Amino acid sequence: MATVDKSTPEEYEEIKQVFTEFLGKQQLRKTPERYAILEEIYLKGGHFDVESLYINMKNKNYRVSRATVYNTLDLLVDSGLVIRHQFGKNISLFEKSHKRKQHDHVICKDCDKIMEFCDPRVQKIKETVEETLGVKVDSHTLYFYAHCGCVTEKEDKK
Repeated sequence: MATVDKSTPEEYEEIKQVFTEFLGKQQLRKTPERYAILEEIYLKGGHFDVESLYINMKNKNYRVSRATVYNTLDLLVDSGLVIRHQFGKNISLFEKSHKRKQHDHVICKDCDKIMEFCDPRVQKIKETVEETLGVKVDSHTLYFYAHCGCVTEKEDKK
């Protein structure tokens, strides 16, 4: 059910071009640090938080500050290349979004595991909302909070 979708080097070049165009339109500098953060996000998969991204960058000897990571993530969210999630905790999680298939999330309340799923009925609900209310839905967010069985598994092993 969960996917870890690393971008290929070819896909990354396309993503890099999208970011370059965004920075140009915003009249922002195209710094090596911004591109290093983009690369770190897109050449690995999964959800991540700012601190883990920052630590990964430092472990790879990139010279980036936490502020640079935060500011670059804000730019990537604004550009549509990254999505910010708030899965009920006080911490934001992010995931890449360029050309990603629409999907929704199930979050385990016990172990914080994040599972992704795609159900065509959600698309049908979106279409019904558009028809009924006369709007155009750009995006949606659907989170289910559940218990994945991890607590039961731990108790069974005792």
